[in-house]
Amino acid sequence: MHSLQCVLQAQKSLRWGPLAAMSWLLLRTCRAHSSLPTSASPSPERQENGVRKDFSSRLATGPTFQHFLRSTSAPQEKPSSPEAEDPPPYLTEEELLGRQRKVYLETYGCQMNVNDTEIAWSILQKSGYLRTRNLQEADVILLVTCSIREKPEQTIWNRLHQLKTLKTKRLRSRVPLRIGILGCMAERLKEEILSREKMVDLLAGPDAYRDLPRLLAVVESGQQAANVLLSLDETYADVMPVQTSPSATSAFVSIMRGCDNMCSYCIVPFTRGRERSRPVASILEEVRKLSDQGLKEVTLLGQNVNSFRDNSEVQFNNSVSTNLSHGFTTNYKTKQGGLRFSHLLDQVSRVDPEMRIRFTSPHPKDFPDEVLQLIQERDNICKQIHLPAQSGSSRVLEAMRRGSDLLGEGTSYTFPCFFNDKYSREAYVELVHHLRESIPGVCLSSDFIAGFCGETEEDHQQTVSLLREVQYNTGFLFAYSMRQKTRAYHRLKDDVPEEVKLRRLEELITVFREEASKANKTSVGCTQLVLVEGLSKRSVTDLCGRNDGNLKVIFPDAEVEDGINPGLKVRAQPGDYVLVKITSASSQTLKGHVLCRTTLKDSLAYC
Repeated sequence: MHSLQCVLQAQKSLRWGPLAAMSWLLLRTCRAHSSLPTSASPSPERQENGVRKDFSSRLATGPTFQHFLRSTSAPQEKPSSPEAEDPPPYLTEEELLGRQRKVYLETYGCQMNVNDTEIAWSILQKSGYLRTRNLQEADVILLVTCSIREKPEQTIWNRLHQLKTLKTKRLRSRVPLRIGILGCMAERLKEEILSREKMVDLLAGPDAYRDLPRLLAVVESGQQAANVLLSLDETYADVMPVQTSPSATSAFVSIMRGCDNMCSYCIVPFTRGRERSRPVASILEEVRKLSDQGLKEVTLLGQNVNSFRDNSEVQFNNSVSTNLSHGFTTNYKTKQGGLRFSHLLDQVSRVDPEMRIRFTSPHPKDFPDEVLQLIQERDNICKQIHLPAQSGSSRVLEAMRRGSDLLGEGTSYTFPCFFNDKYSREAYVELVHHLRESIPGVCLSSDFIAGFCGETEEDHQQTVSLLREVQYNTGFLFAYSMRQKTRAYHRLKDDVPEEVKLRRLEELITVFREEASKANKTSVGCTQLVLVEGLSKRSVTDLCGRNDGNLKVIFPDAEVEDGINPGLKVRAQPGDYVLVKITSASSQTLKGHVLCRTTLKDSLAYC
């Protein structure tokens, strides 16, 4: 076997320009010299491109460590576009082209991964790759992965075992099948994936998607290739995501990447890096294009979406302090200046008054009054807020580093005490009351973790009581899964037995459903504006859509009055707004009968 080759590469945002900090880029060979294709026995790809100079010899005589040091010695202008960049010294421009090879993309995990899939495909499409939805005809299979808990990772390992058969049974007359792992799992496990699963050819972390054409070119030479460099400035601001569903009525728009909160249970800062925000202008351009395409809803995305801060324009980098929610502080030094989330939300909502605006996932600390006032005032900003609590116990929040400025005197701790705290249960409940006063009728959703390190039955019951007190419309509840590299992994003990975690989780789910049913039943008898998404998955005679609170609404597919063109009757289509009178409700779904097709503006007279 070749020895492990590590090239210390200086880049900036995965470019060949300078980088503030040097980072490792791994290239691992997986074939012996004797097994590499030769001109006497050409592989299919060599046949189509002619005899190529042996890649391994080019790499051996290619750029040295000193080459990369020299490239960082003098500042260089950032290329205006990826097309302006020169290829790496050991690859030709032709070798970076996809040559119409077919790529199959599978997405696992959160909405950010959906958006990452669209970014990765946009980059590959421009390099000459084709997209396929047929696994059997794929030349490249890329899995966009999640690492937030152990279960999503196990899903990927299982999927790789399934794909192994596909790869080994590949006909020799076809180009070799290449398999890549993208996203958070690649970033967390790095070379462990390549060592454990020899069938994996490629790894690309969340900040390395620009590098996919190069990585795939390296892979075609018989190497394993990986780029898991985390960037301080990569936002893909100049990459226009390609919508993966041509019939979509909504889209995700990434406005920032990474997270600085460093909650003790969370792997995100280690898989997606530090917070950095896209320039407002690039976000508005993307939203305008989505509006021009006829989409009726955009969701602004970020790991800590409402801490958005665009520092790209010097005139706004002043010393104005950041406003936080009352009773909340941060785990880091308070940041100043830049265009904040309220400015972005204001500008995005003005692009198209008929386009709904949502955002996720926010942090409770970043809800100053100017954001709440904007949500209340703008008709096209949905009156729905995701407000992750994680626990109803101030003691557990402290251990999670979601904290407590308001813990009473004399509180005893079994956890290390962290002094840069964020919030307590009391501060969280106060924020909930403030939200409901500021935005009448607002729908709330939340995240909860059952069985975090050291959680007692009393702590658990406090979470149960918070669920009953707040009465969320939607909830995302999970048993705690310890992740390596996190603060909890290094400083706390995962001491709640698995069966106790699962029992507590079931109790939380039961209570959540009871309270959500109560909250949702208040909509019965009301008329609500619904954005039609398509046919119901459970009935071909019903349509489904989402209301302002992001709850699923089911209603019959029938001819209705057309409020846009009076006197006509129409059947609602995906992307239409319809008025639906709610007749029944459960913890997850509303049902009703459709009244008419309408517009967002005209619906205000009825809702």
